[in-house]
Amino acid sequence: MKSRETLIRLKKFQVDEKRRKVAQIEGMIAEFERMGVDLEREIRTEQERAGIHDPTHFAYPTYAKAAIQRRENLLRSADELKVQLDDAKAELGEAFEEMKKVELLDERDQAREREEIAARDQMEMDSIGALRARAMPA
Repeated sequence: MKSRETLIRLKKFQVDEKRRKVAQIEGMIAEFERMGVDLEREIRTEQERAGIHDPTHFAYPTYAKAAIQRRENLLRSADELKVQLDDAKAELGEAFEEMKKVELLDERDQAREREEIAARDQMEMDSIGALRARAMPA
């Protein structure tokens, strides 16, 4: 029984770790997307300030070019993280299923043990009752 409890604790720990990983990846994606929006705003501001909106123009602001590149890198990284997020969610689902299987096995074993104890108790009560019945004068 002790090993089953240890296994349940291990499975719960694994599920918690997978949840943390999913949450961490989701946070990183949100942060990258927020940073991309901020860079987009800075790009538009720089374009308005310079009065040039065409990145191929020879006088296009260097800062805007660099910001466009950073934004594209961030969004590409966010897309890569989304793939990792899908994998992490699948791993979380598998870990959760494994944990539930172990918990169900434990519940079944505990129910069987309670039934065995109840049957033993009933047998003891029956034997006590039979002894009393024999001991009583008719």
